[in-house]
Amino acid sequence: MPGVATPDLSDDALVEMLSLMEGAGSVELKLTIPESAQRSTVEALGMDPLGAQVRLVSFYDTPDLQLESAGVVVRARRVAGKGDDSVVKLRPVVPSELDRKVRESPMCMVEVDAMPGGFVCSASLKGVPGTPVREVNTGTAPLRKLYSKEQRAFFADHAPAGIGFEDLKLLGPIFVLKIKAAPQGYARKMVVEMWLYPDGTRILELSTRCRTDEAFAVADRVGVMSNGFSACTSACSRTAAVRAMLRVASSSRQHHGLFCLRSSCRVRGVTRR
Repeated sequence: MPGVATPDLSDDALVEMLSLMEGAGSVELKLTIPESAQRSTVEALGMDPLGAQVRLVSFYDTPDLQLESAGVVVRARRVAGKGDDSVVKLRPVVPSELDRKVRESPMCMVEVDAMPGGFVCSASLKGVPGTPVREVNTGTAPLRKLYSKEQRAFFADHAPAGIGFEDLKLLGPIFVLKIKAAPQGYARKMVVEMWLYPDGTRILELSTRCRTDEAFAVADRVGVMSNGFSACTSACSRTAAVRAMLRVASSSRQHHGLFCLRSSCRVRGVTRR
């Protein structure tokens, strides 16, 4: 009988992750595919690229990336056929330390991201902006119009002192292609996202979301399904790549969409060898 898959974590890190999962609403399992194996991976999954949903993802930060340093993510998306959405995210977080009002909000999502060798817990306040994201990005409307009163309060509680929405600059947008389907021979749906950066970098990420009480069992099935894929071995390979680009962009003061959804991710539990 096969054993249940467990991350490559130290005992202490595994205990920490389990504690975070108790306070989270879901777990998202992630796998980043190196550029050399991206085409073969998509072909092996049997997913039709023509079914991809087009997204334009915009991030906002200060010129010296103070939000990134503080673990605060301010994001807005334009999604083809679906409309706009916005989010203010904090990571890492400990669910039990979140303000009760925030935690109980129907717009709040607390989730543990788990990847080979590491994990991080985040808290997001989502919203549907009344002002089009395009108007904000073209300068015809202020950024704060994309965020609800609840989101703005969450931002004020966690952003560096003295930083307001008026201090943030557009980073992006980044062109993203997303496919959500069940791979051939696999009943569970997976998400495939291709992030296309202005410098030509391509990041391919596979993910699936599940309940916290089924995370290890799902990880076991995903591991069997993805056997043979060439995956990045770093626990935060996508994050590391984005941070490298961020440092270059920050030093030159030229931000051309080099900020990523998970750039502020402080991955825990990596086993050093």
